[in-house]
Parts: sequence; structure tokens; C-alpha cells
Amino acid sequence: MKRKLGTIIFLLGAFCTEAQIKTSDIDSVQIQGKFIATTYKNANQNISIITRDEILNSPAVSIDEILQQVPGMDIRRRGANGVQSDVGFRGSSFEQVLILINGIRMNDSQTGHNTLNIPVDLEDVERIEIIKGPAARRFGQNAYAGAINIITKTHVGKNVKISANAGDYETYGFGFNANVGNEKFSNSLQANSNSSQSYRYNTDFEIRNVFYQNQLNIKNGSLKMQAGFSEKKFGANGFYASPLATEQYEELQASIMSVAHQQSFGKFKLNSNVYWRRGQDMYLFNRQKPEIYRNMHIGNNVGGEVNSSYTSDLGTTGLGVELRKEFLSSNNLGDRERFVTQVFFEHHFSFFDNKLNISPGASWANYSTNGNFFYPGLDIGYTFFENNKIYGNISKVHRVPTFTDLYYTSKTEQGNPDLLPESAVYAELGYQYQNANILAKLSGFYRGSNNAIDWTKISLQDPVWYSRNIGDTEIKGLEAEISHQVFGWMKYTLGYTYLDNKLKDINGLNSRYALDNLKHQLVAKLQTRFLKYFTNELVYRYNDRINLGSYHLLDEKISFNKNNFSVYALINNVTSTEYTETFGVPMPQRWFHLGVSYNINIK
Repeated sequence: MKRKLGTIIFLLGAFCTEAQIKTSDIDSVQIQGKFIATTYKNANQNISIITRDEILNSPAVSIDEILQQVPGMDIRRRGANGVQSDVGFRGSSFEQVLILINGIRMNDSQTGHNTLNIPVDLEDVERIEIIKGPAARRFGQNAYAGAINIITKTHVGKNVKISANAGDYETYGFGFNANVGNEKFSNSLQANSNSSQSYRYNTDFEIRNVFYQNQLNIKNGSLKMQAGFSEKKFGANGFYASPLATEQYEELQASIMSVAHQQSFGKFKLNSNVYWRRGQDMYLFNRQKPEIYRNMHIGNNVGGEVNSSYTSDLGTTGLGVELRKEFLSSNNLGDRERFVTQVFFEHHFSFFDNKLNISPGASWANYSTNGNFFYPGLDIGYTFFENNKIYGNISKVHRVPTFTDLYYTSKTEQGNPDLLPESAVYAELGYQYQNANILAKLSGFYRGSNNAIDWTKISLQDPVWYSRNIGDTEIKGLEAEISHQVFGWMKYTLGYTYLDNKLKDINGLNSRYALDNLKHQLVAKLQTRFLKYFTNELVYRYNDRINLGSYHLLDEKISFNKNNFSVYALINNVTSTEYTETFGVPMPQRWFHLGVSYNINIK
């Protein structure tokens, strides 16, 4: 009864309006590539920006949940609150998406299942930049179908923010964020802890993040350092081997450290960094009896890059080099390593008072274990009648198999050391309209893959999944989005994605991932502000997955913000829909959350 009453109150709150919502202006947001930065409005790819205000108002409690609100994004969760999720773009696998934190890659060479193990809590994210479509010629391996750059930042001044939240299933969380600094040198330290006693048997979790970053401003540039650590411990009832494997358990760790330098010397710009990323994955088939089956994987990626750009009368030319060593030590996969060398080139032409923009580019990569790869691409955009733009892009991409694809062995999976890299041609044609109150986009896209990698069975009764090159796949799709600031106090967004996914010459095999995509996806959001300090947001999602059917979800959040104090109430899955996103793992039904935060300014 209490849950029903809370739901009614929040839904009624959505229609009470007295104040105004501040419209977020994303025109001036700089999308930072490896060497050439461009404003959002001038970008010639399909890019989405999740702003800080959108994060604060959203009924999402983790990064994977807010990504689910972006059309074309396919987040397949096991459990809630960011415990374990796979991220895909427009029918891609979880191995084909690149995750960055402030431009530093977080993907691990063991498996894409660990891609979203990042040492940052949603509360501490400044914005998220999402490139839909191939970005391999700019970022290399894993940017096969898209890239996600999670941006955090330091702030000038001295303040401490303390936050806490609680919810159903004995869910608790605490957060701490401190900023100390001035215009010359600024520092930020964040720490978060979240736990729950589970919404069903053996799905309890503990998640802890610590993240530090600083920025030293120098003449015409900056020096930045970041370091973070994340730890997750969770019951994994049915997450992997089989729905019958109810006693599974996993502990994950992810660490990142990097130092970056940016500086301008007139028309010449330099952008470089060195980084280290460590991942640890400990899996038990039975948490009560670890001696039955245990995996331990420890991976390290160490790398550095130097990127430069030069602006002349002919446009802007970018050139970059990246070197990376990937190590893995595993009781299952063995001791593995490979060295990666990449060279990036791009040139940006502008014609007719910047109305026509053309950006050809290419990158070359050498993998010590797989040979050479070439990634050419071309982006074109033309702006007309000031607010209208048409754009198109085409790229060639490759993906080298992960160590899990190649070498994993268990009673239910068998890797394949003879796998070939997969490749694809990706093309998109789109239209965008943008003014002060409306952003509308319409696009069609195509991705044709060769030597696609998937896990397959000859028959569904076969107990083992085998890693194979399954042949050629073809994905065609349409995507439409509109965001409209109707009044000062009301804003809505709508997004729809349609995918047609076909396998060629699969020879009767049963696919585990290649046909696991969303065929229809609809996302609708309504945000209102009322009584001056209150904000309400409703998010509706309709998902129709090829192999799991369709379902409807409604999330709700009402927030109160005044001066340095804020409080919110949030309901995920308001209608208690029964659904699953992957592997038949039942997702939570209605889940109620309360949260509060207070910001202390120090003079």
C-alpha cells in the first residue's frame, strides 16, 4: 500500500508547474577527439551528450542505467545498481564498444564483460559524450560500433559534498566529494560505497569507488592527473553458466592512473598522456564451496600516446601515435601478452563560411599477435538555413579477439585460438535540426561485418558454447530523436531505434549474442519543474528484443533542490514489470530509493 501511495504522489507531481527549467545549451560543448576538437553543433557524426543537469534529474542510480535512456544504446544488465552490465550500440556485441574516462581507455583485453567496471560513481560525472557509429580511426580497438567518454572535472573553490541514500532490499549508499583549489591548481577527491541484500536469492552486492583528479593550468594549456579504484563483490545467481547455477559469485576490481598534458603553441596543439589500467576478476561457481571451480584473472594495460594538430589555410591536420602493452595472468587463460602500435591521421576541411565540413582520416594498427590493420574513414556535413544540417560518414573497422574469445575453457564454454579478427564497413546518413528549444535528428545506418565472432552451439541441447567466426552479418537501422523545451518549466524527449539484423551462412549454428539485440526501442522522457525548488522526471522505455520478447518500463524521480541541500525520491520499474535483459536473469520489480545530499562551502 505504501508503494502504491508513493507512486500516485509522484505521478501527480509531474503535472504541478510553477517555475522554470533552465535549458541546457550544448552547442558550445567541445567534443575532444585525439587531436581535433569540435563543437557539438559542428560534429559530423551522430553524437549524444548527457549533461550534468540531466544526470541530476534522471531516475537512474548508476552509469549503465542512464545509458539505457539513450536511443540506440543497448545495456544488458544482470542485476541492478551497476553490478554487472554489457554495453552495446545498435546491435553490436559488448566487445565492440570503447569506454573512456576523460579520454583514457578502460576496456580490458580479458573480456568486454568488464568494460563498465570503472572507478567513478554516477553522482560524480560531469557529462557523458557518446559517439554512435565507428570511431576506430580516432580511438583504435573496441571503437567498432561506438565510443563513450565519461567526463569528470575539478572545480575551483573549497567545498565538501556529503550524500546518502537508502532503498528497498536493504539498499544503502554513502558518498563524499571534496574540491580544493583555485584557478591555477585544483583537486577533487570522490569516494562512494553502495550495498544491498538482494532482490532475489544470491544477488547481494557491495560496490566501492575512490577517484582522485587534479588540474594544473600552465601557459596555454594544462597538466592533469587522475587515479581511481573500484571494487565490486556480488552474488551472481544465474548470471553466466546457466540459470540453474544459483550459487555463483564474483569479485571485480578496476584501477586507473594517468597523467595528461595539453598545450597550444600558436597554430600548433599538443595533447599527450601516459596511463596504466589494471583489472582483476575472481569468479566462483559456488560461493559456499570455492574448491569446486575458481577463476582468477589479472590484467594490466600500460600505454602512452602523443597527438598533435596544426591549423593552416588548408584546414586542420591531426597526427597521433599510441603505444600499448596488454598483459594477462590467469589460471584459466594462461599468461598472455601483446603489444599494440597505432598511428592516427585526420584532416578537417571547411568551405563556404564553415557550412561544408569534410574530414577524411585513417589509422593503422599493428598487433604483435595478429598483424596489421587499416582503418580509413570519411565524415561530411553541410549546414543550410542556419539550423539545418545533413551529414554522412563511412568507415572501415576491425576487432581483434579478446583473450577470453581465444583461450577460455570451462564445462560450458570453449575458446578458439584460431579465431580471425572481425571487420566491418559502417555507414550512416542523417539530418539534424537545432535551435534554442528544439533538437531533432533522423538517421539511417548500415553495418556489414565479415568473420563476425560469436559463441555458438550446434544444437541447443549441447552443453558447451564454442567461440567461432560465424561468417557475415548485416545490420540496417533507422533512428529518430527529438528534444523539445515546450515551456520554461517543461521539456520532453522522444527517441526511437529500429534494427534489422541478419546472419549469413551461419550453417545451422545457434548464436549466443549475434541475435540478442533490440529490434524496436522507444525512449520517452518528461521533465517538469514546480513550486520553484522541485523537479520531476518520468522516463518510459519500450524494448522489443529479438530473442526475449517485449516489455514496458516506467521510472520516476522527484527532487527538491535549494541552496546547498537536495533530497530526492525515486522509483525504478513503477509498474513492477517482469522482464529480463540477458541470459534469462530476472530483473528487479518495483524498487524505491530515497537520497539526500548537502554541500558545505569552505571559505
